[in-house]
Amino acid sequence: MEQATENLDRKRLGRWIGAGVVALSILLLLIVILQTDLHPRTDDASVRANLIEIVPEVSGRLVQLPVKDNDFVKKGDLLFAIDPRPYEYALKQALSDQEALEQQIIDEKRRIAAEHSAVEAAQAGVHNTRTGIKTAGSSVDVAKANVSRAKAAAVAAEAQLRFATNDLNRIEPLLQKQYVTVEQVDQSRTAVRVAQGNYDESEAALTQAQAEETQAVLRQQEADALAAESQAKLGQAIHTVDTVDTLMSERPAKAAKVDSARLDLERCRVVAPFDAYVTNMNISVGEYAHPGGPLFTLIDNRTWWVIANYRESKIKNIRIGSKVDVYLLGHPDRRFNGVVESIGYGVFPEDGKVAEGLPDIERTLNWVHLSSRFQVRIRVQDPDPVLFRIGATAVTVVR
Repeated sequence: MEQATENLDRKRLGRWIGAGVVALSILLLLIVILQTDLHPRTDDASVRANLIEIVPEVSGRLVQLPVKDNDFVKKGDLLFAIDPRPYEYALKQALSDQEALEQQIIDEKRRIAAEHSAVEAAQAGVHNTRTGIKTAGSSVDVAKANVSRAKAAAVAAEAQLRFATNDLNRIEPLLQKQYVTVEQVDQSRTAVRVAQGNYDESEAALTQAQAEETQAVLRQQEADALAAESQAKLGQAIHTVDTVDTLMSERPAKAAKVDSARLDLERCRVVAPFDAYVTNMNISVGEYAHPGGPLFTLIDNRTWWVIANYRESKIKNIRIGSKVDVYLLGHPDRRFNGVVESIGYGVFPEDGKVAEGLPDIERTLNWVHLSSRFQVRIRVQDPDPVLFRIGATAVTVVR
């Protein structure tokens, strides 16, 4: 009887223990579900970093290649160097062309200065000839006036000579009849000689005045000819005056060639733009580099991200700025701190095909509907450059 009672108690205890285990399991399951919902977790994540392909911008033979594949380089370290000699020659040629242009501009300015001096001299010559024309015209006017006065004097002298001659011819016959005295006759003869002298002098003065008038006219004609010649020289001098505008306009092109040649020479040496790892290198010294052809890749070591793919049902509990625990699959004992930078807004839809302008929906039904996953970009705040590698698997827990 006692044994039956003991067995019954054992059965009851077993039932209570079983019920307690089931209840505890359910409680733990609920806690896990709640924690998973409040703190989304995924192991569908990978490590990412920015990377760039190192591409030469000039062509040439590699003469220096101090880095190797998977090396760590710091900002400013030399990555490779291309034979600079062709670009040094090009720079020297561009500088020589620029200097030749400057010398040509200087020579042209000197020539133009001489041409301007010739123009000024021609303008002065024109001014002088115009003054000479005015002076010659005045001389002609004076000479004409002198001729007029000489003619008047000659006419007066001729009239006086005629009067004296007539008077002498009138009184000479009267001397024989002693109607006049010898003294009167001598006075008449003297008057005739004086009048003759005055007449001869006025005729000489008239001849001289006429000669001076002729010379004045000739000087005026000469002045007119000189004026025409000076005007022609002025026109020719003005026509030959040039400017340096054409040469000056070549300065920007020459300067651009110098800058381009100097830039190409600088591009012969390529340095690391940031701290990075070298990867995908398969070249050696002696390789001929071509512009646009990548030589190797640099992985930016400054910033690391984890791209985590979360189910769409978990996105609701993820916010930009949320703290994230990051674990690397290769080093699960290390926890890194991260922060959500962005949440993806699209993935390629499986039923997004379009046929003739209308959605193409297949008439099938999948009994198991898989939820879409959206990318969440997480920036790692304390990465270990030795442990982080692009493509490494990670586990993320959003807190």
